[in-house]
Amino acid sequence: MNKLKLRSQLEKFFIEDIGEQDITTDLIFADDTNGEIVFLAKDEGVFCGAEIIKNGFQLLNNDLTIQVFVKDGEAIKYGDTLAHVSGKIADLLKGERVILNLVQRMSGIATLTRNTVATLDSGHTKICDTRKTTPGLRMFEKYAVRCGGGYNHRFGLYDGVMIKDNHISFAGSITKAVDAIRKNAGHMVKVEVEAETEAQVIEAVDAGADIIMFDNRTPDEIKELIQLVPANIITEASGGIQLANIADFRDTGVDYISLGYLTHSYKALDISVKVLWEKGDA
Repeated sequence: MNKLKLRSQLEKFFIEDIGEQDITTDLIFADDTNGEIVFLAKDEGVFCGAEIIKNGFQLLNNDLTIQVFVKDGEAIKYGDTLAHVSGKIADLLKGERVILNLVQRMSGIATLTRNTVATLDSGHTKICDTRKTTPGLRMFEKYAVRCGGGYNHRFGLYDGVMIKDNHISFAGSITKAVDAIRKNAGHMVKVEVEAETEAQVIEAVDAGADIIMFDNRTPDEIKELIQLVPANIITEASGGIQLANIADFRDTGVDYISLGYLTHSYKALDISVKVLWEKGDA
C-alpha cells in the first residue's frame, strides 16, 4: 500500500471516531500512565494488516512501542499472538477500535481469497477482485486480496477501460465504443469489453479488444466462446460465480475470474485486543 495514502486514510478514520476527544479515555487517563495491549487471533485464517497496526498507532503517538509478530499473507490459528503495543494508555485505547476493525476485515478478505484460490485449484486461471468494494476502503480491501493470493482488477474508473452493456447500448455497438476509445486514449490504455453472446465476442475480437470478459456464462458456454478468441487477447469470466461453484470453472481456460464476493461478502476474521500490562503492574 502507498504509505502516504495509507496515513491519510487512517487520519480520516481517527478523526471520524475520536472527533474532538475520546471523552471516556481522557477523563479516566488524564496522566501519562503506560500500559500494553496484545492482538490475539480467535480464529484460523490469513493475517493482513501489519502496516495498519504500525502506522495507525504511530500516527497517534510516535513514542509507542509496536511489535507485529506475523507477516501479511501468513496463516494464523486460534490463540496466536499477532502484535504487542505498549506506551501511553490513552493512545492505546484511542487507536484500538479503528485499527482492529481494519485488520479484522482485511484478514477476512485475505482468508476468503486464499480459500477461493485453493478451491479453484488451477495452474492457469487467476482470481481477481472487482470494483464492488466499500467506499473509502478500496485500497485496503484490494491489498487484502493480494495478500490472499489473488490479483487486482482495475482500481477505479480512471485506470482501465471496461466497456459494459450500458456503454454498448448508449454507444450503439461494441465497435463504435471501442473506436471512440482508440481515437481518444493513449497507447498505454488497454480496452476490456464485456460480452454475453457469440456475436458480441466476435465483434469484440474484430474491434480490437485487448480483454474480453464473458459475463454470466456457464462453464460450458465459456468453453465454446473462448474458441473464438485469439491467444493474444486476455479472457475473463465473471457473474454468478461463487465459492460453491468456482471449481466448475477450473477447466474453462480463461485467464482470470473476477469475483465481487471477495470484497462484499466476506466474514471479518475474529481477532481481539486484550490488556496485557495493566496500570500498576509496572
